[in-house]
Amino acid sequence: MKKLFLLLAAASAAHAVSAMPLTVPQIQEASSQTVKYDCRDGKSVSVRYVNTKNKQSFALLTVDGRKLMFVNVMSGSGAKYVADEYTWWTKGPEGNLSSGRADANAPPLLADCKARK
Repeated sequence: MKKLFLLLAAASAAHAVSAMPLTVPQIQEASSQTVKYDCRDGKSVSVRYVNTKNKQSFALLTVDGRKLMFVNVMSGSGAKYVADEYTWWTKGPEGNLSSGRADANAPPLLADCKARK
């Protein structure tokens, strides 16, 4: 988990030269997995899922050139992760990325993404 936060801090440093490394020793990585998805529109996305020893879950993915850490939140079905205006929602081997700034009837930014086997 320490590597995760150092990676995020390094990404932030490009925007703020004086940024200090971010470490949270209380949050320790228990497991991680990278899954590559192919989406309906021909795009693909790679997501790194991180589970911590204190039972938190994160999803790391790049959206519009920004590396974001999505936090798992309660959902009625599947796994829902949020970061900034974005939601990455998975159910089984499928996922969708949507924006909270889009019109309520707008299609997801990435739709019908299926995990590669």
